[in-house]
Amino acid sequence: MRANASDAVTPRRPPPVQPLGGGRYGFMLVLVVLALGVLVGRIVDLHVIDRTFLQGQGDARTLRVESISAHRGMITDRHGEPLAISTPVVTLWANPQELPPDNIQRLMLAQALGTDLNGFNARVERYSEREFMYLRRQMTPEAAQRILDLNLPGVYAQNEYKRYYPSGEVTAQLLGVTNVDDRGQEGLELAYHPYLAGTPGKRRVLKDRKGQLVRDLHLLREAKPGGDLVLSIDQRLQYMAYRELKASVAEHDADGGTLVMMDARTGEVLAMANQPSYNPNNRAGLDPRGLRNQAIVDVFEPGSVMKPLAMAAILESGQFDRDTVVDTSPGWMRIDRYTIRDVRNYGELDLAGILEKSSNIGMSKLVLQLDDPLVADKYRALGLGQSPETGFPGEATGSLPAPVRWSRSQWAALSYGYGLSVSALQLASAYTAIANDGVRLMPSLLKLPEAPSGTPAIDPQVAHDLLRILEESVQPGTGARRAGVPGYRVAGKTGTVRKTSSEGYQEDVYRSVFVGIAPVSDPRIVTVVMIDHPRGGEYYGGAVAAPVFSKVTGSALRLLDVPPDQHDSASSTP
Repeated sequence: MRANASDAVTPRRPPPVQPLGGGRYGFMLVLVVLALGVLVGRIVDLHVIDRTFLQGQGDARTLRVESISAHRGMITDRHGEPLAISTPVVTLWANPQELPPDNIQRLMLAQALGTDLNGFNARVERYSEREFMYLRRQMTPEAAQRILDLNLPGVYAQNEYKRYYPSGEVTAQLLGVTNVDDRGQEGLELAYHPYLAGTPGKRRVLKDRKGQLVRDLHLLREAKPGGDLVLSIDQRLQYMAYRELKASVAEHDADGGTLVMMDARTGEVLAMANQPSYNPNNRAGLDPRGLRNQAIVDVFEPGSVMKPLAMAAILESGQFDRDTVVDTSPGWMRIDRYTIRDVRNYGELDLAGILEKSSNIGMSKLVLQLDDPLVADKYRALGLGQSPETGFPGEATGSLPAPVRWSRSQWAALSYGYGLSVSALQLASAYTAIANDGVRLMPSLLKLPEAPSGTPAIDPQVAHDLLRILEESVQPGTGARRAGVPGYRVAGKTGTVRKTSSEGYQEDVYRSVFVGIAPVSDPRIVTVVMIDHPRGGEYYGGAVAAPVFSKVTGSALRLLDVPPDQHDSASSTP
């Protein structure tokens, strides 16, 4: 059956799309245009207007200029043996704002640093507003790496150098020390810091936001290492001198002591030891007295060791000769309001006997016959009361009063070593004039390229005569006999000086001093030994200081390969 055409289904057409009204279309178009305008404006702002500022801010977060540490110069003895060297170390630091808040991670870090968690957290809290705090300075690279291997955020490393002193307390006061920033603080480290320190370098690097190095971009300035400093010190002699000085101070329960050994031909200081001392590699609990280089910065009244120097002025005056005889009886004399005494009544003495017996009466009577201040002038010619010019920080000039309205007692006291002050280094330098044909040599702490010319200070013949007299003063039977050195001829003078306080000279408190020259036939070394306040009964210079000279000088002459001269006749001309 065929369907009726009228029954066919007619499909529905979709309703016609109504066009947007003019208002709605315009509104949408404005929004699109505005959005595009804002976007374009922001692009222009970022890439044109604020480009320089934003690029600088970005570089500041990625580009860094880092300092390159300069290797501090080495200090060596005269033979190249190291006395002060710099070793690489690592300093750990942290950004407190980046450290993990987790206590387990913080506990791991605190334990690795050797501290407790509470203390570590308290320290982090104090620095919470900052971006830098030290964790540990100057660690060994191995110890620092163990902490870095924990891979904790906010922990960083910085390469530095730390000073190390192989000779420890033996050269502590002479070398001095550097601080944690490797800057010289004492001694030669301070005096020569600009030369030793060098110049740090700079490099530009790229780092990520965590501060980790991404790339080393380029070198801005190379690090210039510091220069090496070669001292006049002979490390072998220094160890030996320090050992003997320390043993003597302990044996006599003394407050301290100092020893200076100089080359009689050049003025170079071959050894300089002090007691007490300290270990510069471990300064925990150090005695502040040990920081002082007493040989250079401290002064004392020298006492009878000045008599040979005063005798030089007496002999040069032309009024006396070696055969002049002085009556020292009865062993004491009054000058002004003071009484001057000898140990006992020595009677008549020639000039050699006055020095051998160390007669205060004999020296006083000779000096009081001089019209001019010859003794004071001689002391000045020998460098006393003046700077030794070594460049050492705080070196003492000593004191030598100007001869203005001096009393007779002051003139007399000056001749036997009272009323002035000197350092051990100044005393050694003065005695080089006796050892070196009358020419005084300035002391040097640095190795010299050649022997200096020196300054004439004593008539050569007078210097020879004094050397002969001082040799007689250390013969068997004399007060200085314990200064003798087997196989060698030596010359020297003892001194025993009462110490002073604010109330004047102290009873039974002394300094024991000895100054010696060896060998007499061809002087090589001049040595000064001073022991401060020896106790236990012995305090004379011949009993306390002279034995130290004997041991040190004997070892030094053998180490320096100086041939023995004991076979020479004692009466031969040196």
